[in-house]
Amino acid sequence: MRILLVEDSNIVVRLLRHMLTQLHDCTVDVAPNLAEARELLEQNTYFAAVTDLNLPDAPNGESVELVLGHGTPCIVLTGSLDAKQRKKLLHMGIVDYVYKENRFSYEYVVKLIGTLERNRNTKVLIADDSLVSRRFVRNLLELHLFEVLEAEDGLKALEVLQRVPGIRLLIADYNMPGIDGFELILRVREKYAREDMAIIGLSNDTDETLTARFIKNGANDFLQKPFVHEEFHCRVSNTLESLEMIRKLWEQANLDYLTGVHTRRYFFDKLNPSLQTFVKQGTCLSIAMMDIDFFKRVNDTHGHDIGDEVLKEFARRMHEAFGQHFTLARLGGEEFVVAMKGLDKQKAQSLMEGFRANVEAIPFQFGELSLMLTVSIGVAELGNETLDSLMKRADMALYEAKSQGRNQTRVAP
Repeated sequence: MRILLVEDSNIVVRLLRHMLTQLHDCTVDVAPNLAEARELLEQNTYFAAVTDLNLPDAPNGESVELVLGHGTPCIVLTGSLDAKQRKKLLHMGIVDYVYKENRFSYEYVVKLIGTLERNRNTKVLIADDSLVSRRFVRNLLELHLFEVLEAEDGLKALEVLQRVPGIRLLIADYNMPGIDGFELILRVREKYAREDMAIIGLSNDTDETLTARFIKNGANDFLQKPFVHEEFHCRVSNTLESLEMIRKLWEQANLDYLTGVHTRRYFFDKLNPSLQTFVKQGTCLSIAMMDIDFFKRVNDTHGHDIGDEVLKEFARRMHEAFGQHFTLARLGGEEFVVAMKGLDKQKAQSLMEGFRANVEAIPFQFGELSLMLTVSIGVAELGNETLDSLMKRADMALYEAKSQGRNQTRVAP
């Protein structure tokens, strides 16, 4: 990432360069005047530019026009700004303006650069039947480098969400034909939890209860139209920061700290509520419990650091083989489990045999150390029973696989 800093104050340059390079993997080029800024912009492509509004050879914001003319996102530094200048800068399409007041001002600049970098990989869907409103919101989002999608009503929004994976923020207008904003949010929340997607409601309706109704229906925030640029960007940024925090808390609670696969608790919490439904509907479900053979020997011979690497590599192979279709978890130590909805025990055994053979055939490579490892697997198919009972039967099949020589798959009767 390459950043251009157009600033004639050596103190500000030193401070910002230090803070940027400390917190981001970036290169900072400095131009103390307009002429050098022009030369650098002609020679390089920049992720973003931070420029002083008033330079000795550019006292009227010419540096901002120069940066924007090269299609580079621009953050403006200024000692003062009146209402007319502010309106002009926002109309020109800057990312934001920051007053030169104290260290916290420059921390905001550094944080803003990080936000722009995050936004490049963040998909946002706008659902609004007004083309003018959609384009206005789209332009604001694209100034902050979001990947933006549009839908002209609630039904089209649901189609986009079904078709496009990884959308992190939905901005939904209240007044839409067919499915309005409330109904859209309710349907979205049936599929997407708060740690998966954030929602901001919009409306130009003057009903003072809208904010509470939107949030009660599952929105994270609400904005009354018309809104100013800064409020919109702050609300979007705060909402996505909250989403990221919620996601991190969820990961800490549900993902194994070492391997990144789900925890035992997540596995039981996910499957237990669905088990009786599977039985009533006649849906096949098979469980495979697996144990890395002679794992203690790895720790004793090569140390626990290598043991940890083996567990991470084994989990990676599991995720590659099953992660897109099935639920997998680490039960503890070197023991893992996979729940295979839709597979009977014969199909599950065949799938597990392929995985077992793959583990046996491909060495675990860590630098110059090459380890040939195997895995024992026990499979059980769901009957009219509890999850605990199903797990015990799979565990018994695993015990049989280990007692009969390891490196094999056994199926519970």
